[in-house]
Amino acid sequence: MDNVRIDKWLWAARFFKTRSLATDAVDTGRVRLEGERIKPARAVKIDDKLLIDNGAELWEVRVLGISDVRGAAPIARLLYDETHESVAKREHDHEARKLYREPGTTIKGRPTKRDRRALSKASE
Repeated sequence: MDNVRIDKWLWAARFFKTRSLATDAVDTGRVRLEGERIKPARAVKIDDKLLIDNGAELWEVRVLGISDVRGAAPIARLLYDETHESVAKREHDHEARKLYREPGTTIKGRPTKRDRRALSKASE
């Protein structure tokens, strides 16, 4: 299997839940190959370096395997190798989110008038 679309590979490697989300990410430029924007139909090759922003995290990976089948997470993890810098940055970002929570994360649903007042008071 040498010819797999980048959006299909991103879905198979479990960076996105659906292929349509992967396609949208590639279309909007959140997935870059060697720093360049690409199209969803671009074929992925072994040793390609991808920069992937899946909305929650930023990944910098090197392609190790090609697959168009979405398998179990441990198998999907064998399709790529994350750079050491990317791992360190993601861990740092995770720690920062733990220490400095956003003010509105504890509110479920639409904020009430009382919640809005508390948010504005916290931001002052």
